[in-house]
Amino acid sequence: MEEKRDIDGKVYEVESSSDFAAVPDAFQRLWTPHRYVYIENGQPPGEDVCPFCIAPTLDDETALIVARGTHAYVLLNLFPYNSGHLLVCPYRHVSTYDLATPEEVAEIASLTQEAMRVLTATSGAHGFNIGMNQGRIAGAGIAEHLHQHVVPRWAQDSNFFPIIAGTKAIPRLLGEVRAEVAAAWSK
Repeated sequence: MEEKRDIDGKVYEVESSSDFAAVPDAFQRLWTPHRYVYIENGQPPGEDVCPFCIAPTLDDETALIVARGTHAYVLLNLFPYNSGHLLVCPYRHVSTYDLATPEEVAEIASLTQEAMRVLTATSGAHGFNIGMNQGRIAGAGIAEHLHQHVVPRWAQDSNFFPIIAGTKAIPRLLGEVRAEVAAAWSK
């Protein structure tokens, strides 16, 4: 076992699965203990206000909003996995998909489709990871407000910076991506 420190100074241990009794399988595993802070803490301590409720009250550039609908809107993720990582959120503060109205569900789906088309056109995305983490137990960082992730992927987008240097390489600035995606969105 090797001891490491994360960027917040917390100590964690690095372990190899070969140290445990098990039957090997065909899966590779990427252990990311630094991501546990999202599961453990969710919204940052002292944050009493929902960022997805605040965003629509701000101007689009400040809030990183790329499109607004009647029941939902689309914004860039402030902590993206990749350039162009979008979030589709209902305006209404609702925690899970089953609590959304049929109108919210339909618009979230429609905005997700348009997000895929726009990201394909603006960034040449080869594929997408799309999903919702429902509740804190499922890994939702902001569990109190429903949001769907739309993460563009490219054939050559994997790298080992997050593993060996604790750094995620994001090749484009948020403001630059927001302007490009917002301009390409159908009006």
